[in-house]
Amino acid sequence: MARLTHITRDKDEPSIRRGGIRPTDIADGLEGVYAMPVLPSFFASHQWLRELRRLGSTPLVAIDFVVPDDEEVRAGHYAKPHAAMTAAEATGVILHADDPRGYEVVVPRKIEARELKRTRRVPQVVGWRYWPEAHNQPPCSCEVCQRGAFKAAQLRQR
Repeated sequence: MARLTHITRDKDEPSIRRGGIRPTDIADGLEGVYAMPVLPSFFASHQWLRELRRLGSTPLVAIDFVVPDDEEVRAGHYAKPHAAMTAAEATGVILHADDPRGYEVVVPRKIEARELKRTRRVPQVVGWRYWPEAHNQPPCSCEVCQRGAFKAAQLRQR
């Protein structure tokens, strides 16, 4: 069984524990549940937390669930087309990647409540913001990227 983790808002946890994780719209009219494999590296498994938190959803929790190893999922880097593969292959691809930052797994179905294994409170400062290589680089100051962000006007002035 492949163990994956899904990051979601703390306030959604009770309904998820009762009814499972509903799929959301992804690209090209497809639906799925975004997740990351639970890897030995805590950072790699929870890298999306800070970017999701930047978008206004706080606090966040991690919900671990399992899917069969042979279940087909889509996996890849967020900025590139995802490839169809089994859950076990997706875990291996991300585990052995030179730089796992930016990878994601999409399970193309609802995750049932019986598949949930654990809910965890996680530190809210893990991960990257804007894009994986953005550390020590100034953020984009355009109105589209900074819409609604704290101190966006000051950033645009600079």
